[in-house]
Parts: sequence; structure tokens; C-alpha cells
Amino acid sequence: MDYEKRPRADGEMPTYAYNAGQHRRDWWGKLKELQQYRYLLRNLIARDLKVRYKNSVLGILWSVLNPLFLMVVFTIVFSVLAGNEIRDYPIFVLTGLIPWNFFSGSLTSGTTAITSNSGLVKKVYFPRELLPAAAVLSNLVNFLFAFLVLIVFLYIFGIGLTVHALWVPLILLTQIIFTLGLGLLLGSLTVFYRDVLMILEVVMLAWFFLTPVFYSLETFGQSSTILGFTFVPAQLLRWINPMASIIDGYRTVLWGTYTSNGPVAMYPPYLLRTFVTSVIVFVIGYGVFNRLNPLFGEKL
Repeated sequence: MDYEKRPRADGEMPTYAYNAGQHRRDWWGKLKELQQYRYLLRNLIARDLKVRYKNSVLGILWSVLNPLFLMVVFTIVFSVLAGNEIRDYPIFVLTGLIPWNFFSGSLTSGTTAITSNSGLVKKVYFPRELLPAAAVLSNLVNFLFAFLVLIVFLYIFGIGLTVHALWVPLILLTQIIFTLGLGLLLGSLTVFYRDVLMILEVVMLAWFFLTPVFYSLETFGQSSTILGFTFVPAQLLRWINPMASIIDGYRTVLWGTYTSNGPVAMYPPYLLRTFVTSVIVFVIGYGVFNRLNPLFGEKL
């Protein structure tokens, strides 16, 4: 934001206020400003991690234990009791749970990033987008710890890491861009409408079941017909749900596909489509955030 100095009476300190009439900084100026505040981003990430695991005996190990506990539950329910025939089902579930936990935790934290730091926002100037960014990056630390455990399980089950795992950084980058875009959008809207967080809780529950975390989209069959409209369920869910495509990406290069015997390569156009969608979401989220940013102080 652009600020101008407001003179006061002799002997008093000048104050600073937002000048809506000044031109907006260009993208290069914004990036330069964010680079100058990188130390603050590191402190915000460290603070989020400390607060999250304060007075916790196991601390950051919970980022590993959570998906492992859920993996055991899903394996018992869907593999042992329901007779699921998906090979190496614990790995199948982990490759979905770990990215989903990263997305869910980041989006929830990002949505409340501005409102939970209202005192800081009202008193000190800094790039406000650092708050949702810190929420995403602190959850990224949890993701990386859990991912190391996933690698261990890959070797335990005789799968290991193949050359196809080199796709993981690109898939992760796509997920970060998508998640940060949604975090910026919802975080700014929550400042004005606190109902957003309540709605998000319901949406995230539905979103979880619409994402192939513990099941494969291919089990839905080749086609379905609703109200006279015939479609391919797996293809439709991947188009309307970027997280379905992202989790499918992790699973493809680490576990494989429903019909393969191990990890296979990503189909580049498939990842490119998801990446473009994520960038569009990020641009929209960042645009809304910048538009509402000057009003945060008076609304909090």
C-alpha cells in the first residue's frame, strides 16, 4: 500500500495514513517489498509452528502421527472389512492423506490469518499477504515431515522412489499456488464476513469426500447418466476439483495408477491444465486481497 506523511503540531510525531489517490505499486515493486520483509515471514512461520504445538509433548510429530492414524483406520475399514482390492492400500491412502492435510490445514489457517492477527494489522504496516503466506508455509513444514515418513513406507512396501518422483516438486508447487490463492481470497473475505469460516467447515467436509483421498475415481465406472446427461465421473471430478487432480498427481508418480503395477510418469498436459487453473485461482485471490487490503484496519 502507499502511505503519505501527515504533519502535526510542532513537537509531535508525524502519523502515516493510507493515500487512496496515489498510484498502485507495480508487480515489481510488490515483489521487492515482499523480499525486504522476508525476515518477518520467517518469524511468522516460526511463531505459527510454536503456537500450534505449544504445550504439546510430541510437538511436530503430530504432523506425522495424524496421517498414520487415519491410514490405519481407512485400511481397516476399506481394505480389511470392506474387502478393497487396491494394491498396497496403506500407501494408496497416505499419498492422498498427506497432501490433503497440507491443503486443509493451510486453507483453514489462511482463512483466519488476517482476523487472528488484527492487533498487528491495525498497529504496524507490513505486507498483509505475508500472513496467509506464513499460514501456508508453516503447514508446508508439516507436509515435508510427513512426506519423509511416506518415503520410508514406500521402501517398506517395496515400491521405493523411482525417477517419476522428480515430478513431485512441480506438483507441490501447483498445490502451493492453488492453496495460497484460495487463502488470500478467503482470508480477505473473512475480514468482512465472519460466516466464511463457518461455511468453509461444511465445504471442507464435502470437499474431502469429493476428492480421491481414500478411494480411486476409476471405481466409479466409465460413464454415468444424470437427468439425461452422460459423463465420465473421474474426468468431471478432475476438471471441477483441482485437488482431485493434484492428489492424483502425487499418487501417479509415487504409487501408480489403478491399472499399473507401480509408479508411472505424469502426463504433462494433465499437470499443465491443473497448474494453469491454480495460477488463475491465485490471480483472482490476490486481486481481491489487494482490492480489500486498504479496508482491513477499519473493519477489524
